[in-house]
Amino acid sequence: MNKLLLIITASILPLMFFSCTSKQEKMENKLRDLITKLEAEIAPLTKEENITSWDASISGKDEDYQKSADAKIKLVKLFSDTNLFAQLKEIKESGLVKDSVLNRQMEILYPLFLQNQVNKDLLEKVINMESELEKKYSNFRADVNGKKVSDNEIEGILSTSTNSKELEAAWKAHKMIGKEVSADVIAIVKLRNQIAKELGYENYHTMNMTLSEQNPTEILSLFNELDSLTKDTFAELKGDIDTYFAKRYGIAKEKLMPWHYQNRFFQEAPKIYDIDLDQFYSDKNLVDLTAKYYNGINLNVDDLIKKSDLFEKPGKNQHAYCTDIDRNGDVRVLCNVKPTMGWMNTMLHEYGHAVYSRYYDPQKPFLFRESAHTFTTEAIAMMNGRNASNPQWMLDMGIITADQKAKIADVCNKSLRLEQLTFSRWAQVMYRFEKAMYADPDQDLNALWWALVEKYQLLKKPEGRNEPDWASKIHVALYPCYYHNYLMGELLASQLFYYISDNVLKNSDYKNVSFVNHPEVGNYLKEKVFKSGKYYQWNDMIQRATGEKLTAKYYAKQFVEK
Repeated sequence: MNKLLLIITASILPLMFFSCTSKQEKMENKLRDLITKLEAEIAPLTKEENITSWDASISGKDEDYQKSADAKIKLVKLFSDTNLFAQLKEIKESGLVKDSVLNRQMEILYPLFLQNQVNKDLLEKVINMESELEKKYSNFRADVNGKKVSDNEIEGILSTSTNSKELEAAWKAHKMIGKEVSADVIAIVKLRNQIAKELGYENYHTMNMTLSEQNPTEILSLFNELDSLTKDTFAELKGDIDTYFAKRYGIAKEKLMPWHYQNRFFQEAPKIYDIDLDQFYSDKNLVDLTAKYYNGINLNVDDLIKKSDLFEKPGKNQHAYCTDIDRNGDVRVLCNVKPTMGWMNTMLHEYGHAVYSRYYDPQKPFLFRESAHTFTTEAIAMMNGRNASNPQWMLDMGIITADQKAKIADVCNKSLRLEQLTFSRWAQVMYRFEKAMYADPDQDLNALWWALVEKYQLLKKPEGRNEPDWASKIHVALYPCYYHNYLMGELLASQLFYYISDNVLKNSDYKNVSFVNHPEVGNYLKEKVFKSGKYYQWNDMIQRATGEKLTAKYYAKQFVEK
């Protein structure tokens, strides 16, 4: 009897194993076929969306913005296809996909479809409203005493004028865009929330984070940690800032207003130290410097520059961004370059994004040819953008002499520290405002905005002011629930900087580290960060590249500790 049982068992087990293997192979083949079909549709639609958006941001024309909206709708229609989503969901819920490459592609695809499984008319409405808003922001020019001026010109007034009335007029003129768009922004926020709730999320902010592989609770914890790390040091520096400006404008500290801090949002550090880095760039070709630097670290950008649009034009988007048109090398940058340190930073920043996209592994599946996360490409951009005020980098690039470096080195380090801490506190405002706005868009957003500005940036609300100043920040309207990624990018930028200094360049003299003409830096970034694209989840990629998961300790080491 026992012998017979053994014989039967021995004959059944292979059949069971074969049956399980068959089910797995069948499901994996089904997913493989679905991915092949989807890639063939996603790739050309993505390219069309990116090209039409690029054309619209260059021309500012109504017809181009309509083409951009139409292209986005085509892609949304694909991702809102209920039959395709049902197939993907069945495969996902089967748990039979064991192949790591296939499984990761499914992890990337699933959220793209899930967030679009709502009423198609609603999705199209959001896209069309966003297109109209983008047009309003792009075409807006502040009216200062009857003269239409660009954002660059507003920044110029705020950074150079010592006339409080002129500063106030320029600052308030820029904020007028808030009045024009605030009602539309709130309407879009509510529509985005409606989409999120239909998909089972409490609001769009939570959904956006979750679907981008971020845990909202962990991100809040990280921001609370950064608040604790930076608030005392920033408060001390803010005292220095106020002392400087009280003297500059000849007014008491308590009379200082938001327009006195040389920036529309106090998101960039004011120039309180006795140094003017713009003087070193005023006669330089920033495009040539950008090419020289990136080419020197074996990240060639010559072809990317040729495809870019780098100088001001009427109707053109006044901001700066990088776009990957086809995930196959067609990467472009939009800028409005002026010969200043700020624009040198921006050029290095945007081409940091560009090289990340340029050097995805072309042999990898289409879905992997994206950054591990939006903040990981921000990290590369920020790490390189910091070079614009790095004296050693400026020396190595031939922008300054050794004597000039010796004179400005200490002040540059202080300036960068101030820049980082100023931005860190501003990012707290943006993150917490959006989080609260999506939780309750019907609350008094004007009051919320100023409560956060006062708490985290230590700025004084102008007496009696009750305007939608929050809506003058384009990111709130058009790049929702994204801003926290900038600060996470700064953390990773510091983590990568220390890893490269210690392990690639073998140079622990951190204040004198420069990547100029070190191709090994570009080689490291290509191999450890760029080529894997989205194959690894972001924290896995970071651990593989630096030996640790994302941490705030290197940012604190670089900018908080003295």
